[in-house]
Amino acid sequence: MKRRFFVTAAASACVATVALTLSLRPTAAVGGESGVGGVTNGLPAPDLTLVDTKGVTHALSDFAGKIVVLEWTNKDCAFVQKFYGPSVMQGWQQKATDAGVIWLTLSSSAAGQQGHMTPDEWNLHIDKTGIRSTAVLIDEDGIVGKQYAARTTPHIYVIDGAGVLRYQGAIDDTPTADPADIQGATNHLAHAVAAIQAGDPVQVTETQPYGCDVKY
Repeated sequence: MKRRFFVTAAASACVATVALTLSLRPTAAVGGESGVGGVTNGLPAPDLTLVDTKGVTHALSDFAGKIVVLEWTNKDCAFVQKFYGPSVMQGWQQKATDAGVIWLTLSSSAAGQQGHMTPDEWNLHIDKTGIRSTAVLIDEDGIVGKQYAARTTPHIYVIDGAGVLRYQGAIDDTPTADPADIQGATNHLAHAVAAIQAGDPVQVTETQPYGCDVKY
């Protein structure tokens, strides 16, 4: 029996700083705030090569045959804190990686911008907050973020074992920064991963991401 990534969440209060209206869109290339790049569902995801916080180099092509989740993050963003503060994101990461999913957390915050940290600072933050992704990748120059047109933190991409992009957009359908809203939300990330694991089509392939702008 295939193991699947299922979601449960506990919630606590958090103050919202920004909220964007979420809307479903047809499958299409997405243009980022930078006006550079963009990826299209149903096509191979662009390869990427980045170094993680421990100095290890990771390429997307290293994970052939594996489902890969790309998660853009910024620790100071209220919408990221919504999921990390109550340890919800960490729980999803653990369940996914236990089921064989590769989960790559990416930071494209430029030096001097909100959310930027050195590798040592990142490793302290990982230990403190209990991040359970496969690796945290540093994209300080923003090349990969702009290639994928990552627009917000968080912004999620799900890639199947053949390297094809199957989902991009928001984690869920509730664009607030309040953890109390996690429990009743439809989790697009979890549904996309579960569909791929089951060999089924992903029903919702693209949504409007919400959160703080990526700090390129």
